[in-house]
Amino acid sequence: QVQLVESGGGLVQAGGSLRLSCVVSGSIAAILAMDWYRQAPEKQRDLVAHITSSGATNYADSVKGRFTISRDNAKNTVYLQMNSLKPEDTAVYYCKVLALERTTIFTYWGQGTQVTVSS
Repeated sequence: QVQLVESGGGLVQAGGSLRLSCVVSGSIAAILAMDWYRQAPEKQRDLVAHITSSGATNYADSVKGRFTISRDNAKNTVYLQMNSLKPEDTAVYYCKVLALERTTIFTYWGQGTQVTVSS
């Protein structure tokens, strides 16, 4: 059984920083892409950052230059370093992974971690 456990959310003032982590555990042959999404109240869930198995990244325009996604393959962990936070970054942040189990690719989601940025 595959589990994603996120941590690192919290309350921070505008201009501050937070680092989110998402640890993947379970029977997985390989973790392919890893993503961070966010969902603000009454809004859709949007992609924030994406990283491939080789380390290539891309970001939503709203976070470029402020957020950095990275991964530690040995620890099956993906990170999101968030700097210069703004009140509009307030949302529940979710990690998502594309994982290979035997010959099938599955998508898994974490439970979400709340990030609140005060002005």
